[in-house]
Amino acid sequence: MEYRYETHLHTSPVSRCATATVADSLRFYKSSGYDGVFITNHFLDGNINFDKSRPYRDKIEFYFSDAEEGERIGKQIGLKVFTGVEMSNHGTDFLVYGLSKLWYLSHPGIMDMPYRERLDFLRASGAFVVQAHPYREANYIDHIRLFPRSVDAVEVLNGMNGKETYDLTALYAKHYGLPGVAGSDNHNGSKFPAASLAGIVTDEPIFSVADYRRIVKSGKYRIFG
Repeated sequence: MEYRYETHLHTSPVSRCATATVADSLRFYKSSGYDGVFITNHFLDGNINFDKSRPYRDKIEFYFSDAEEGERIGKQIGLKVFTGVEMSNHGTDFLVYGLSKLWYLSHPGIMDMPYRERLDFLRASGAFVVQAHPYREANYIDHIRLFPRSVDAVEVLNGMNGKETYDLTALYAKHYGLPGVAGSDNHNGSKFPAASLAGIVTDEPIFSVADYRRIVKSGKYRIFG
């Protein structure tokens, strides 16, 4: 039996650039035959739909509101929903999995850390970190930055990028001995083009981020997109 997962998903209202609600997104993935999704909205240093001058606790509570709604809906419709974070360093993005809301509430100092130090601290705290779409080019990205020593894997296939950077990202991952994963980077829920969907397929179900990390590290998965 095969199990299909979306690893990179944005929802409204937390991600300012997302147009689809949590409910619309999850029902779309359920109807498309997926077994689970990782909600990875833009974090406090990215395109979050919130007044960044508000207290840190308020921002964290708002940030996790979509993920918490997703977990409730997922249980109702039979879709596994996991929480992740997409952090941004001037357009260089990282998907951070495995740390709870309580952990973020307890570590406001991460926002003041230089990025390499922050990534190392997140991983030392138990996070599974993936560099997202490392070779993306856009008007908001000044230059490409690579962090091969500070991540656990590389998103070699991103649905928003299409396959134009796949050869380069796959070469980058192979050169540094990093696993390559895939995700759609879906911001539009059911309106996202079916041809641009990307993710991973496993031979065993994922019940936790620990399972996701273990499966990726073992290489017992396939990417699609």
